[in-house]
Amino acid sequence: MIEAIPKGIFSSGFHLQQDGRAIADLDASSWSEKADVRIEGETFRLYRGGMMSGAFLLEWHGKTLARAIKPSVFSDRFELEVGRRSFTLRRESMWSRRFGLFEGEQQVGRVAPAGMFTRRTFVELPRTGRHPSRLSSSGSRS
Repeated sequence: MIEAIPKGIFSSGFHLQQDGRAIADLDASSWSEKADVRIEGETFRLYRGGMMSGAFLLEWHGKTLARAIKPSVFSDRFELEVGRRSFTLRRESMWSRRFGLFEGEQQVGRVAPAGMFTRRTFVELPRTGRHPSRLSSSGSRS
């Protein structure tokens, strides 16, 4: 499980750690829908393709690795494409801040706050065993 820990009270950035070990840093813009993620010395870009609309993209050296689309502004759901795999990230209930990650009908992950009054978050993702830069070229379902 990955733990996202805010860098500070007023910061939009997070330190990501797994099993007590730092694995990445996420620096989000306070002014626009974009962020940089540093993993193993590599920088990945997260951004929205259009102004207040369009897909959210994860990019590495100009190559799109993942895409997320929010079907409606009124929806608590995102449709994700990662390589050749498709996922849905959706709110577990209208009263909850937890989101489930589904591949088809099977839940394969979760994003959940650590508590009611914190931005610290726990993230469970399916393991691929691959460096994120190799996501888009993978056809396997490991």
